[in-house]
Amino acid sequence: MKKICALVPLLMVPILFFAQTLTLKDQETLQPLEAVTLSSNKPEAFATTNQRGQVDVTAFVGADSINIGSLGYAVQVLSYKELTKSESLFLVATDVAIDRVVVTASRWQQTQRDVPNKVTVIGSKTTALQQPQTTADLLALSGEVFIQKSQYGGGSPMIRGFATNRLLITIDGVRMNTAIFRSGNVQNLISLDAFATERTEVLFGPGSVNYGSDAIAGVMSFYTLTPKLSTTDNPLVTGGATARYSSAANEMTGHFDVGVGWKKFAMLTSFTYSNFGDLRMGSHGPDEYLRSEYVVLIDSVDRVVTNDDPMEQRKTGYSQINLLQKLRYKPSDRWELGYTFQYSTTSNYNRYDRLLRYRNGLPRSAEWYYGPQEWMMNLLSVTHTGNYAAYDQMTIRLAHQRFAESRHDRDFNKPTLFNRYEEVLALSANIDFVKSIGQKQKLFYGVEGIFNDVTSTGTDENITTGDVANGPARYPRSTWQSYAVYANYQYKPVQKLTLAAGVRYNHYILDAKFDTTFYPFPFTTANISKGAISGSVGAVYNPTPKWSVSLNFSTGFRSPNVDDLGKVFDSEPGSVVVPNPDLNTEYAYNFEVGAAKVFGDFLEVDATAFYTILDNALVRRDYTLNGLDSIVYAGELSQVQSVQNAAYATVYGVQAGFRLKLPKGFGLSSRINWQKGKEELDNGDVAPLRHAAPLFGITHVTYTAKRLSLDLYAMYNSEVSFANMAPEEQGKDYIYAMDKDGNPYSPAWYTLNFKASYQITDYLGVTAGVENLTDVRYRPYSSGLVAAGRNFILSLRANF
Repeated sequence: MKKICALVPLLMVPILFFAQTLTLKDQETLQPLEAVTLSSNKPEAFATTNQRGQVDVTAFVGADSINIGSLGYAVQVLSYKELTKSESLFLVATDVAIDRVVVTASRWQQTQRDVPNKVTVIGSKTTALQQPQTTADLLALSGEVFIQKSQYGGGSPMIRGFATNRLLITIDGVRMNTAIFRSGNVQNLISLDAFATERTEVLFGPGSVNYGSDAIAGVMSFYTLTPKLSTTDNPLVTGGATARYSSAANEMTGHFDVGVGWKKFAMLTSFTYSNFGDLRMGSHGPDEYLRSEYVVLIDSVDRVVTNDDPMEQRKTGYSQINLLQKLRYKPSDRWELGYTFQYSTTSNYNRYDRLLRYRNGLPRSAEWYYGPQEWMMNLLSVTHTGNYAAYDQMTIRLAHQRFAESRHDRDFNKPTLFNRYEEVLALSANIDFVKSIGQKQKLFYGVEGIFNDVTSTGTDENITTGDVANGPARYPRSTWQSYAVYANYQYKPVQKLTLAAGVRYNHYILDAKFDTTFYPFPFTTANISKGAISGSVGAVYNPTPKWSVSLNFSTGFRSPNVDDLGKVFDSEPGSVVVPNPDLNTEYAYNFEVGAAKVFGDFLEVDATAFYTILDNALVRRDYTLNGLDSIVYAGELSQVQSVQNAAYATVYGVQAGFRLKLPKGFGLSSRINWQKGKEELDNGDVAPLRHAAPLFGITHVTYTAKRLSLDLYAMYNSEVSFANMAPEEQGKDYIYAMDKDGNPYSPAWYTLNFKASYQITDYLGVTAGVENLTDVRYRPYSSGLVAAGRNFILSLRANF
């Protein structure tokens, strides 16, 4: 009998080991669920399921409360004992929930019901069904981010009245904004691969406490595919391949990813190639949008030729390559190391809106294009989990990035091609900590260091003779540095109430050396070394698990960068922007209130109202250089301007939506965004804020069965009249339609779209759809590119 009793613990060992591997499945389809997140506070632990739905839950031993969630599924909270009662756990699919898991709000995992900020999550299921061509298109499909496109190879987001360098982009927790992010439209989003994006989060409102400069109106966070560890002694091999065609631009895209995982080590490779032809616009809409003619170079002479098909936007096509390589090593439950390499490059692509400008009845530009947009990132991350006095979990991120871009323009029938090249080396280090203090308090804190080195050169090339001479650079030789410490405190005095407060101190340093060879600047160096403080305070009250109310006051800041201080460029015909070394930080002050409620298990309604003030705003204003208000730039007498702290702006609005779960697998959802902004002008008057998008939104009617997903949806955009346009937009008659008085305006539009996805087998699926069913000819507000007309999409994917 004693021998039998002694054997019992030994016999239990394999049983316990087996119980520590759990498989999560969809309750209806019984299919395994990838990327389900599990997290607990005591112990501080986090894990995700692999492609087979498996997860090792060893790190959660003894936990009383484990949050289990995935986008589109109801969150479950179980103890470790409850979790390990069975080999499988089934999740219930639902879009009706207010307790989704988010990361961007604090740089650590939290449930959305504990976060006073508005955060939108876009999951991989949405990407697979909608098949966005770029990550900019992916954001647009959220119905909450407005996308402007100056050309096909681009996509510049607008959030809550602001854009470009007043928004922040992060990739796997690393800042992507550089010292040359400009106030004009930026295109860096296209460097990210939608196929390699596992999850996207958008935090609305200032995020400077956690992310520093530029996070004035929002933070867009992209999280790439994660290598999956095996939960058995056998290697876990996963992967997939996709081939896609779309008709509006004769797009051909191919993608594959493959991962191999062992118990402690895993690797993943992802590659995507896309080729886009010239984009075809719709057939029903303003004639002003037609591309009736374009410029070709024939025998060294620029000639205007008639476009055989005016609906084809000649010279918009381009191609792109994206590569991702990730390594993951987990030697123990406490330590995890990761390495990420990302590379993206494009072909040359034309700045389409610049090719539409005319002067004296002829095109102003014969050529205006960007050279290849290159981006490379090396990221080393280390995560340590342990119950220490200073932290429960720590993450270190060390990143090296290289950005390269160029601009090339030549006036019509002029021989000189102006070439301007920029390269930025960006180094960053982040150390983030999280510490639970008892059951009611939690502290998130960290330090950050950033260094940007900017190199800019220029050449002037005679295309007739082939002679190349040195030309003025766009930027001075510069470095930009930022060093910061931050902390966020969360307190739950009672279960229904969460209080949050945060503060950040940031010190930035900018050094620039100016070349006076081409322009007689009255200075040769500029140095800025100043500090900035930002903070936030908020509360979330949850009267019931299905009802949440939030209040939040936060500040954001943007420190002057190299683009603000030192750029020389033509901002518009007849104007040239020159350096201004006397710049200070601009600040945003934001207040918002939000509410979300779930009715039964069939309806979720939410709304957020916000009001933002931008003070000491960095804006372009008339200026003098050596006492002159005009200088000759690129052969043209131009008004001198500079970036100055010379204005304030206000913007307020409402973001709202609902999700309705209907019987028999049907669903209805909608998002709507309304905002109104004003900006102070040079003479003290106020005018509409340029980046305050018109009312826009999206509405979906969906159907889901076991292997079939259908989505009929409408996207829409209200009119912007001439009177409601910003003054600088009023001068861009070449991208707008004309009203009855002959003034430019942006007409209202809507599109109807349909997507269908069918899982043929466990390993093979197909997605097809038609965008812009009615073939509307429309141009989103402030865009140079006319949007695609009727667009047929076919995508085949295989998984293993």
